[in-house]
This record gives sequence, C-alpha cells and structure tokens, in this order.
Amino acid sequence: MTSADPTPTAQAGLFDRPDLNLPDADLSYLPAWLDGPTADHWLERLVSETPWQQPEVVLYGRRHPVPRLTAWYGDADASYRYSGMIHQPLPWTPLLTEIRQRLVDALGCPLNGALLNYYRDGQDSMGWHSDDERELGDDPLVVSLSLGGARRFDLRRKGHNRIEHSLTLAHGSLLVMGGKTQHYWQHQVAKTRKPCAPRLNLTFRLIRAPL
Repeated sequence: MTSADPTPTAQAGLFDRPDLNLPDADLSYLPAWLDGPTADHWLERLVSETPWQQPEVVLYGRRHPVPRLTAWYGDADASYRYSGMIHQPLPWTPLLTEIRQRLVDALGCPLNGALLNYYRDGQDSMGWHSDDERELGDDPLVVSLSLGGARRFDLRRKGHNRIEHSLTLAHGSLLVMGGKTQHYWQHQVAKTRKPCAPRLNLTFRLIRAPL
C-alpha cells in the first residue's frame, strides 16, 4: 500500500494473484483466504457470541434502523465515529484476538479495531460510502473478511453513479483496501431479491487518531 505508515506494500506473501487493477486504488482480493471448516467454525461462533445491535440513523428528521446488525470491537482507545455516531469498542474476545493476530501476521501491519456487520438476508445492505473518517488517517487501511453467504461488492468513482467494478465476496475471502482507495472510490453491498444465506463481514481497521 502506498503510505509512509507501517502498512503492507505488496502482500507478496499473502496474495497469490494480481491486485485489482483500478486507477487511484490499492485493492487486493483473495477468494479463499480461509479453509472451509475454519470459516464455518468462525461464522457459527461469531454469530452466536456477538452482542448484536441495530443502530438508528436520522434522515430528514426521522429515525431509521440501519439495514443490518453491527458490533464494534477494539483496543480500549479505539473509539470510532460512523453513521453520525461515536462507537465505544467492546473488548476483544479470544476468537477475535486470534483472527486479528492472523491478519497482523499476514499483512505485517497493526490493526486495532474491527467492525462486524451481519447481513441476515438479501434485504440487509450497506449503502454507498467511503471509509474515510478522520480517525483512519490520510490513507485508511480496511481489511475485510467475509463469512457466510456470498454477496456482490460494488465500486464506483466518487461523484459518479455508474458502477465501475463488482466482485463476489465469498465465504472465507479477504479483501484489503488501502492507499488512496477511500479518497477516490465508494463501495456498497446492495440489496438483492436473490436468495442468499446470512453473511458476516468483519472489517479490521487501524485507528490512527483516536477520538
């Protein structure tokens, strides 16, 4: 990743396929980072052990529940502001500590927070956004692990409506976004009417400027 901070530069030891070739972006995708049994085990435990919440956002004076369940874990000082709210971290569980350490060892960079999003069915979604909050620094690092049902992940240029690239985030896959990606690109997980199994997404982050 192109940054002066201690973020990975090529992930040569982790990724065995070329990075996604999008201009002004630093994206790497590994569709089978986890073996099937481990992915199944992690999914079952995380879904059952996580104290899920469904925050509400205010739009035009009305409160609306976000269309998914969430939880924020992290180091004690890793508070994170998103969707107009400040989220205080839950303490790392033994399993999340193990997952984080595997990622830190693979990427060679620190990670001090993880946002968990649980998509119960195809009507749960994540709208267009960039992970460009101040706490994430100049070149945000987002490490996304997908478990459960596959969902389509769309990317578009900021200021444009056309989807420029899509990929399917499979069970056990890993997507790393770094460099200038969040400066120039937005992403979404859109609603779908197609039948799909529940999906759990863990996005590990490096909070560089705690609130």
